[in-house]
Amino acid sequence: MDASIYICPATPRDAGVISRIVERSIRVGCALDHRNDAQLVDHWIRRQSPEHIRAWLADPERYLNLALLRDKPVGVGMAVASGDVTLCHVQPEWFRRGAGRALMGDLEGWLRIRGTPRATLRSTRAGEAFYRRLGYRESAPRQLHHGVQALPMHKRLPLSA
Repeated sequence: MDASIYICPATPRDAGVISRIVERSIRVGCALDHRNDAQLVDHWIRRQSPEHIRAWLADPERYLNLALLRDKPVGVGMAVASGDVTLCHVQPEWFRRGAGRALMGDLEGWLRIRGTPRATLRSTRAGEAFYRRLGYRESAPRQLHHGVQALPMHKRLPLSA
């Protein structure tokens, strides 16, 4: 893990950069899932606009975080108080440097503080091995989610961490 990774809460002024990070991560990092289907990619990205992100940031039941590597935004994550991890995206050129792991650790910490006993997510094929390395396990068969096959996964969150 790169020692210079810093995780901080996202703010409304970060909405544009968050949207760009998510778009690049989807276009490049999730190509295995969308197979460069322009219509599917557009549908996926449209739901991550700066307007959507600002609305998420205004919702007290959601937490968005930002990974900074050498003071440059390189990743974003989001969790909902119910335990759903709904985003974890890293700029492709920063893959495998620890930003995703740090984002997820921070999201899980936020959920633990809220007393949430379990984190859940829907993993694309591209992210499945990453989430398994973090301790997530399959909780149901693959399902079609926003046009791509997604694997429901979960992880128990010890409240004493």
